[in-house]
Amino acid sequence: MNKSTRWGVLLLVMMFAAVLLSGCAAEKPSTIGIVDMQKVMTENPKIKQMQDQLNTKAKELTDNLEKERATLKPEEFQQKEQAAYAEFMKMKQEFEAQIETQTKKVLEEVAKEKKLGAVIYKNGMAWGGVDVTEDVLKKLQ
Repeated sequence: MNKSTRWGVLLLVMMFAAVLLSGCAAEKPSTIGIVDMQKVMTENPKIKQMQDQLNTKAKELTDNLEKERATLKPEEFQQKEQAAYAEFMKMKQEFEAQIETQTKKVLEEVAKEKKLGAVIYKNGMAWGGVDVTEDVLKKLQ
């Protein structure tokens, strides 16, 4: 190999190494967001409203069952009780699905706005991260 070819190969290898190293150095570690879901669940007015609706429905179903208890045979009462429980659980699952969908959407928006690589629940984090709980609460209202 002549001298100019060696210099060309050496220059090419150096350029390749520089590009490779600059690409690695430019990559920043992603920031992690933290959200306190317990706080979100207790302080969000929409979630409180849904919980109130669930409590009202549970009371209504219980009151109706108690009124019918004296007039029904034990087997009939048990069937009504199971039907009431199933109705309550269906309503509860629908509310939980709505809450999960809304919260997920808001978490994604906050993560994009704050340029976060990930958002985790507070109870799983020992230290570090950016707390985005208040941002999530504001957007959920």
